[in-house]
Amino acid sequence: MSPTPVTWSSPTAPISYSWEATDEEVSVRYGVPVDDIVRFDLNTSPAPPEVAARILAAGRFESPLSDYPPSDYRRLVDAAAARYGVAHDELLVGAGADEIIDLAGKAFLPPGSSAVIPTPTYAMYGVVTDQRAAQMIGVPRLGPSEGWALDVPAVRAAAREAALVWLCSPNNPTALAEPAGSIERLLDGLAADAATDGRRPPAVILDEAYAEFVGTSLASLRTGYPRLVIVRTASKAYALAGLRVGFAIAVPETIAEIAPYRPPGSVSTVSVTIVTEALLSPDILGTNLARVDRERERLAAGLRDAGWDVGPSVTNFLLVGLGSPERAAAVAEALLARGLVPRTFGAAHPLSDHLRVTVRDTAENDRLIAAARDIAKDLRS
Repeated sequence: MSPTPVTWSSPTAPISYSWEATDEEVSVRYGVPVDDIVRFDLNTSPAPPEVAARILAAGRFESPLSDYPPSDYRRLVDAAAARYGVAHDELLVGAGADEIIDLAGKAFLPPGSSAVIPTPTYAMYGVVTDQRAAQMIGVPRLGPSEGWALDVPAVRAAAREAALVWLCSPNNPTALAEPAGSIERLLDGLAADAATDGRRPPAVILDEAYAEFVGTSLASLRTGYPRLVIVRTASKAYALAGLRVGFAIAVPETIAEIAPYRPPGSVSTVSVTIVTEALLSPDILGTNLARVDRERERLAAGLRDAGWDVGPSVTNFLLVGLGSPERAAAVAEALLARGLVPRTFGAAHPLSDHLRVTVRDTAENDRLIAAARDIAKDLRS
């Protein structure tokens, strides 16, 4: 059993996301002071940008805290349109990428339909599919020797009768982007099959939560494949996960299919104000990306020296192989006992012999490297 999830659900209930244990729960279970706990499991940043503290201190927000935020999130949409290079009517705001994913499920997955999910990938795609009473069609990725890439012919074949295809690039948890041209080739194939069959092509949701770390986006493909929805977020590269702001990017006709499901005011006026300024800032993104680039290579080298099999990464996290599910579980327990929380994978998961760890700041990464070395010695003895 994974040591970090703390939720329980009935086998007859829809699948739900397994939330990570809180700092307090980790503290009680392992006897570690709360202040000593470091989250290597969340793919978040060690600190928010300075603009957040400045706006909170000033206390001036998009609307008074006694009121709802503007219904059109106008300034936030302006800032996002400028940052992503799209038109205002090609954007929809949500409470984080997860709400965008949920809205896409409501818009494109009627009960009894099916969705294709290349695996392993982000767990929420399966959760949303199941909660929509739709069938999950899992298609294994090609494996580590081929960069965990999509099996494009297999995904295309599986999508022949599907209503939706979930994609993620760079992919979580494998930490790599899809090879150049592969998603475009898949979209061309999906469109060709739909034309041959005389049906509407499936919606394709492309989660680009980690796109800033590679500096490229495939949003331009929306014009050639109008049922493509790009998901972006302020949680990862902008270091503002606690504010819960995400975006859907698509052609206006596709945005119009999603918009009826958007709840009113789900993004707070505080979040709207801070994320607007972050998107407009010329420096915030570059500063955090530079930290991740520098620390990712240093952390990977330190963990390799400790004997961990660290895979390549273009994101703010590393996927590490430990050789067996038993060893991965033992290492996870030893890390938790030291107040370092890794992302674990259940026994039935294709990555059950791996852990995923976030790239954090220098001091925190040094703690992880030192712990990995100590644990390696303990396991040898």
